[in-house]
Amino acid sequence: MSVDAGRPAGAPGASGASALDTARLRADAAQIIARYPEPRSALLPLLHLVQSVEGYVSGDGIEFCAARLGLRPAEVQAVATFYTMFRRRPAGEYHIGVCTTTLCAVAGGDAVFAALSRHLGIGDGETTEDGTLSLERVACNAACDHAPVVMADWEFFDNMTPRSACRMADDLRAGRPVRPTRGTGPLCTFRQTQRILAGFPDERAEVDEDGHVGDAALAGLRLARREGRRAPDPPGPSAPAAKEGGPWPPERP
Repeated sequence: MSVDAGRPAGAPGASGASALDTARLRADAAQIIARYPEPRSALLPLLHLVQSVEGYVSGDGIEFCAARLGLRPAEVQAVATFYTMFRRRPAGEYHIGVCTTTLCAVAGGDAVFAALSRHLGIGDGETTEDGTLSLERVACNAACDHAPVVMADWEFFDNMTPRSACRMADDLRAGRPVRPTRGTGPLCTFRQTQRILAGFPDERAEVDEDGHVGDAALAGLRLARREGRRAPDPPGPSAPAAKEGGPWPPERP
């Protein structure tokens, strides 16, 4: 846990950015910043990098980013508080987000969240005493055809129930391997995920890059093919190029 976990999130540390100012972090930050023509454009990945070290965006993290990018701390804090993926309090080793937007809520998302909250003894935005799990309600995960959806460290767990969600949480706390429904191999920790989001390679030995598309997501495509429907060609000069690109809808293996 960060040295300033007891201070209000975003408050500058008594020692400035020294808690984060390590040789490795400086090198990683320089590598990220070098990808952009303007240093300030690197702010989002740099905030993910900070979270990969501390597990949240601390006051020291705010100052570290500001110093590297030539920004005022208030400018960094404005971005860190706008995007919900940046936590202002320490996250657990694994971070669970339950979608409770309308469709997931109707399909059982509220019941899933309530069950996890009771099971873990924590509420929205809180972390278990042992530091292994944090829990929050999240907005739409753009996976409505798999509702209710739970995300753990931003990996999808589809068609969840209160029972399956609590079982997943128990497996994570016990250190048993947990696989998302689609997208990757075994689940990363929160901090490992943040490093990947900062733009560094996924170092797991097993990663499925093909992902997975569920039947519900393809229902409209299958119906269109069965009835011989197709999207209209785009207007204007680009139309011939579009026709040369292959059939529409595109065939899937």
